Amino acid sequence: MKTKLSLLATLLLITLTANAQFSLSGELRPRTEYRSGFGNLIAEDNDPGFGISTRARLNFGFKTEGYNLFVSLQDVMVWGENRQILPFDQNNSFAIFEAWADIKLGEGTSAKLGRQSIAYDDQRIFGGLDWAQQGRNHDAAILKHKKGSFLFDLGLAFNQDYNNPTGFISEGNNYSTTGFFSYKTMQYAYLKNGWDAFSGSLLVLNNGFQETEDISYLQTIGTHLNYKKGTFGAAANLFLQTGKRQGEVDVKEAYLASLDFTLKTSDKITLGIGSEIISGNDADAGETGAFFPLYGTNHKFNGFMDYFYVGNHANSIGLFDIHASANFNLGKGSSLLVKALNFSGEQELPSGDKSLGTEIDLVYSKALKGYTLKLGYSQMFASDGMYELKGLNKSLASNSQNWAWVMLVFKPNFL
Repeated sequence: MKTKLSLLATLLLITLTANAQFSLSGELRPRTEYRSGFGNLIAEDNDPGFGISTRARLNFGFKTEGYNLFVSLQDVMVWGENRQILPFDQNNSFAIFEAWADIKLGEGTSAKLGRQSIAYDDQRIFGGLDWAQQGRNHDAAILKHKKGSFLFDLGLAFNQDYNNPTGFISEGNNYSTTGFFSYKTMQYAYLKNGWDAFSGSLLVLNNGFQETEDISYLQTIGTHLNYKKGTFGAAANLFLQTGKRQGEVDVKEAYLASLDFTLKTSDKITLGIGSEIISGNDADAGETGAFFPLYGTNHKFNGFMDYFYVGNHANSIGLFDIHASANFNLGKGSSLLVKALNFSGEQELPSGDKSLGTEIDLVYSKALKGYTLKLGYSQMFASDGMYELKGLNKSLASNSQNWAWVMLVFKPNFL
């Protein structure tokens, strides 16, 4: 019997190898965090938070001449969230993170269908949000074409609630899922071309948000430019928003603009400097001039402590930040990032103040034997305007607003 099973397994493996390429990989990412002002100012009489979460993923890939298939199973676990011998996951965090088929339609052309992560350029508008343990995905269909340095994607999505317990679509198309810019419909076109040292892209995005029977349509259009030659690099973003936000709020003259420079001074040191401005709400009631970067990896921008545009600051005074960084290559697979950011509102607060504060971010990374160790520390030096913005009296706030974390990243390839 064992011989027959071994022979069957061998034949199956030969068949897979001959006709397709099968892959099996995983990820285990435990992260410990100390939070004493992460995401918001903490009051003096509040205890800091401390906890451990783990992301576990199991990834299946299957490639043939006609299509590529990928499925990623995921669970996000907070240590101790379930009592002992609980027969179910209390937080229902187990999910299919990705499940898509990329069908080859011709040379350089394919259609990618299903649940997938969408990321472009520096991930300012579309990003995978990999820092968050749960990540970000979309249920979409994308027609993709690539020829040489030219790339064109056309993305379409239509979201629905199946509230009929039999599994059939109920009458009507009302979509009740709201929050975090969850959309009923989405259409976008993305074009990119590259030359010797320069590349540029154009994104045209339309989102339809439904809260009642009516749908509010928001348009985002913009470009990402990138230049790199030798040790010098420059990148810029310019995006505009118009149309209507959730709740049929008119969006007028909303914009985001950024400019960044990098210089590699040696094999050991890379320096960076830049700024970004995001428009705030200066419009009348029922209108807004505030830009929101939608589905980008917002943790990557405007400070790692996530005070802005990470489930917050959606219709506020906007933001202007100036930042400088230094990335040190310490050798033997280790590096240290030091970054400082100074924040101000694009609009004034009711008091007339604009200054919000300064944040310092430190991230150390070390490649070990088959896995990676990462450590981080961030400190927020809040100005009076930050206390006003966050609605906390300065006299009641903790003297120190900081955040520390340590994370291990394991990414084994089983097959």
